[in-house]
Amino acid sequence: MEKVKFLVQGIVQGVGFRPTVYRIVKKYDLNGYIRNLGNIVEIVLEGKNEDIISFKEDLIKNKPILSEIYSIETKYLKYNNEYFDFTIHESESNYSGSSIIPPDMGTCDTCLGEINNPQDRHYKYPFTACTDCGPRFTVINSTPYDRERTSMDEFPLCNDCMFEYKDISDRRYHAEAICCPECGPEVILCKKHELLDVDNPIKKASELLDEGHILAIKGIGGTHLVCKVTDKLVVQKLRERLGRPNQPFACMSPNIETIKTFCEVSEKEYKTLISQRRPIVVLKKNNEYNFAENVAPNLHNIGIMLPYTGLHHLLFQHTDEPAYIMTSANIPGEPMIINNKNIINDLNDIADYFLLHNRKIINRCDDSVVRYRGEDMAFIRRSRGYVPEPYDLSHIDDKLTILALGPEIDVTFSLLKEGKCYPSQHIGNTNKIATLEYMEDAINHMLSITHTETVDFIVCDMHPQFHTTKLAKELGNKYNCSVLQVQHHHAHGMSLMIDNGLDEMICIAADGVGYGDDGNAWGGEILHLKGFEYERIGGLMPQIMPGGDLCAKYPARMLISMLRDYYLEDELKMMLKNEYISYFPYGESEIDLVFKQLEKNINVNISTSTGRVLDAISVALKINGKRTYEGEGAMKLESVAYNSKNPLKINVEINDNIINTSKILKDSIDLIHSGEKEEDVAAATQRSIAEALAKVAVKTAKRKNIKYIGGTGGVFYNESISLVVKEYVENKGFIYVQHRNTCAGDGSVSLGQAAIGALKFSVK
Repeated sequence: MEKVKFLVQGIVQGVGFRPTVYRIVKKYDLNGYIRNLGNIVEIVLEGKNEDIISFKEDLIKNKPILSEIYSIETKYLKYNNEYFDFTIHESESNYSGSSIIPPDMGTCDTCLGEINNPQDRHYKYPFTACTDCGPRFTVINSTPYDRERTSMDEFPLCNDCMFEYKDISDRRYHAEAICCPECGPEVILCKKHELLDVDNPIKKASELLDEGHILAIKGIGGTHLVCKVTDKLVVQKLRERLGRPNQPFACMSPNIETIKTFCEVSEKEYKTLISQRRPIVVLKKNNEYNFAENVAPNLHNIGIMLPYTGLHHLLFQHTDEPAYIMTSANIPGEPMIINNKNIINDLNDIADYFLLHNRKIINRCDDSVVRYRGEDMAFIRRSRGYVPEPYDLSHIDDKLTILALGPEIDVTFSLLKEGKCYPSQHIGNTNKIATLEYMEDAINHMLSITHTETVDFIVCDMHPQFHTTKLAKELGNKYNCSVLQVQHHHAHGMSLMIDNGLDEMICIAADGVGYGDDGNAWGGEILHLKGFEYERIGGLMPQIMPGGDLCAKYPARMLISMLRDYYLEDELKMMLKNEYISYFPYGESEIDLVFKQLEKNINVNISTSTGRVLDAISVALKINGKRTYEGEGAMKLESVAYNSKNPLKINVEINDNIINTSKILKDSIDLIHSGEKEEDVAAATQRSIAEALAKVAVKTAKRKNIKYIGGTGGVFYNESISLVVKEYVENKGFIYVQHRNTCAGDGSVSLGQAAIGALKFSVK
């Protein structure tokens, strides 16, 4: 007879792990106990060695659906015949280790069946959940993950729910979000500050939406602004109230069959849509697409998700609309609003009605967004349904505690502890004070639920003016630790290497902007990454940005800078005034001013940004002349190029690994002037930039004898550019890698920062 202690590490809380262990143990002649210890489940067993071994194999094979086992430590103890049954002990709340909290999951089919079953006590109840579904991260106050440490603690269980909660054979055993109409949260409908007396608030909300009203609907991790997709005037009303004139809206549709009536859905997109993680998936519009043209204007694709809560499912039972707009409810640039009072007060001029509930949202968590590039999925935003599942960096270091703060736009932060790197939910743009304060609160909460009291190092971006850089220095003082500043694209590349298990590669980093070692704005770089070091090899030619960041908003300014070596000044001015005058807010006087700025070198920046080049091309082809949302010019350029049937060839000049983007722009204008179609020229410019970057990367990889080449940065959300680079690299015999479980954009910069810090300061 033997006595064995198993310490199981992973996602083992809130996923039905303990009852699963109980049921497996009962298959064998074993006694002992199980209890939660932070991110570890402790299992002590007494019995025959062969039965203990069989139990372990059975557990690995038949673990709960939502659980993840990272490791099982086995310790043989002195047998003393101490136990006469197998019991589930209470969680150890004083345990000091970190805790891995599972993400929120969409309503499972079993719970949905109960919601739709008139004979079930959960009939039409929107908060129905079990161990296989429902909120986790968004309701947790502290760990270990038990009901009394969640926002569900305010809802004492009724007798029926308590019976299920305590019944080891029930799928709701210790399902911390368990509730029913007798004991759980309630939904209310308000008009401004007036509570409406209606029998079915959800049904009434659907009717109001179909009448053309805008609603704020509180969910599990935040609030959505919602309206119908088939009425242009309603959509325009939402845009005017929100101050978002062109940004595409994400939508929710009731089922896959409906989605297929207006979008193309591949097999992989289908599987992602129906997964319990329920992200927004960016799909291509099909020929039958009939939403109002201003839902996702001038784009060939649109973000669509399926219902992921009982409330969403019930909402669609009372409408014939193919979808509803479901966009995050926040003041532009600020965090989602989650408190009922603030929802009504802050959105009073935007929403006509409010569908709310009385369960607190502890952690905001925006919807995740993914997109497929060919057969490969890419995260645009990794948040609800995925966060805070950690990345394993134990091969780098398992002793250091590092807090990485990311850049400034589309920020997440990451906490590295005991070899596990926990990414935060999407935070947003920290150039807004409210978002920065939200980030600080989220950091404190992450430190709390992981039982982190000290930090060894803080890592942040190199940009001296970022609010996250300033926050890093404050936190460095607070924890009496050093602050490491990491170059933006180095961190991008490192997150890509972590995602693919590499320690060396040639990296193409292409995005809007990142502060460079030389103090200039980078964004079109070829880098050699090895360990925690990098070397900049080449990339796009430096361009002057007259007016600095004004060029990002009004990219027509870049035309003057990029083209002045190819035209006489009077000739260029004449073309600008004849063809592009509407893209200069102050008309001819602004054009003259920009020329003077360039001549006298006043208020100008230097940039190698791929984003700025794509924006300039978008202006040159008269696709987009003003940026009203991040990436607008490049996204619309891609959509125009998507319709190309006859892509043209643009020859690119490359000298000493520097790509001449001015000539690409000049050639694209010449092609338009010669009568070529806008979509064909758009496709040609995208392809020329992609092939040029790939060419320099391949040349570098050959010289350094490196077989891996990767692409990172927001430009690699562009499907065409991604596929062209991939095709070129693989045709030359190299292995192309791209983001799979990380973001190509800024959302995974903090992960890269944490990894660089761990490599640099590793105590292994």
